Amino acid sequence: MSKIVLAIGGNAIIKEGQKGTIEEQQQNIYESCEPVLGLIEQGNTVVITHGNGPQVGNTLIKSKLAETVVPAYPLDVCDAETQGNLGYLIQQAFRNKMVERKIEKTVATVVTQSIVSKDDPAFETLTKPIGPFYSKEEMEEILKVENLTFVEDSGRGYRRVVASPKPIKIVEKEAIEALLEKDITVITAGGGGIPVVEENGMLVGVEAVIDKDFASALLAAEINADYLFILTGVEQVAIHFGTPNQQNLLEMSVDDALRYMEEGHFPKGSMGPKIEAAIMFLNKGGKNVIITSIDKLQDALLGKTGTRVVL
Repeated sequence: MSKIVLAIGGNAIIKEGQKGTIEEQQQNIYESCEPVLGLIEQGNTVVITHGNGPQVGNTLIKSKLAETVVPAYPLDVCDAETQGNLGYLIQQAFRNKMVERKIEKTVATVVTQSIVSKDDPAFETLTKPIGPFYSKEEMEEILKVENLTFVEDSGRGYRRVVASPKPIKIVEKEAIEALLEKDITVITAGGGGIPVVEENGMLVGVEAVIDKDFASALLAAEINADYLFILTGVEQVAIHFGTPNQQNLLEMSVDDALRYMEEGHFPKGSMGPKIEAAIMFLNKGGKNVIITSIDKLQDALLGKTGTRVVL
């Protein structure tokens, strides 16, 4: 059977329009479990990664509001906190669903650090959207008192953006592989992992949020995964998206993907990083990468839907 890495977006755990209560997140995770459990029942080894954009933004807001009472946390510690919180929620949901379906498997979360370069230009140009969506008026009110950077995000409003350096190494790779060898379902690289730089052999946290698709692609390549699934809100990648000329793609070569990116079909705030991550995985020796929605996992694996990116 296959070793599969599934990258689930943070926006699938807090859906658009939701407040992000624990109950909402638990329900969203429970709904996401079913297609993944189908893969596990078929004998596949599954690694689950997830985003944390909405959650880490909310954590920063809480930290800011409470800083007169308790010290504020730096961004890397907020990354760690959300990775632990979400790992717990996902781990518990999968464990409970497995008990219901009489699947005898262990689920474990590995809090992961991702090494980045301190010279990454991403520290100068902020691009990673985090936290809630704001109207233009709400954003302008925040900017009166906070020195933050915002960007309009895919027509849904304005979001804060932070540095998003590319990961170059997953620190806990060997621990993850050891668990997989025991046939344990692993939840890891949450929120792209905690960003750290290496200084004289020592690891030091930095203020950033790593894109979970890049971390997932790197991890999938490092553990020699057979499949990387990049899960998103649409069934297939499309060009001319949202227009009368929209064309859904069942397969796309790397050359075509790069051309479509140059033509502006895949915005940086939405599909762009997913396409780049797919290309990264293939360039690092990966075999199969599919972009689709979580409810179409099985059909995409069979080649009936989704978008397969190929060299």
